[in-house]
Amino acid sequence: MMKHSRWLGFLLIDLALVLIFAVSGRQQHEHGLSVLGILQTAAPFMAALVIATLITVPVETHSRLWPQGVLVWILTVGMGMALRVWTGATAEVPFIVVATLVLGLFLMGRRLITGRILRRSMRHTSA
Repeated sequence: MMKHSRWLGFLLIDLALVLIFAVSGRQQHEHGLSVLGILQTAAPFMAALVIATLITVPVETHSRLWPQGVLVWILTVGMGMALRVWTGATAEVPFIVVATLVLGLFLMGRRLITGRILRRSMRHTSA
């Protein structure tokens, strides 16, 4: 049960990071910070993140950088952009570049940090 609750916790952190991405982007471009506006920006990427996470067998791989972390990142950006366009929003090249870089930093950074913490805690419990 611990593994299931752990990966769900990490998924919630990843979803919060996507929400931070949406809020900061809307704030930078002065689009307003209404709940509906934030959700319109974040929802395609949040849905894509959930799908990508489930595809990569999260119970065992929630903190791996390669290949699961990279796959989650690329699928989140790719499917998120596709969902944006499908729902009538735009996906201009500068937005794609910024989203790719920021989500990469957030999603890969989280995995780097939690992977290090988990390895350190495993060393302490086995010592």
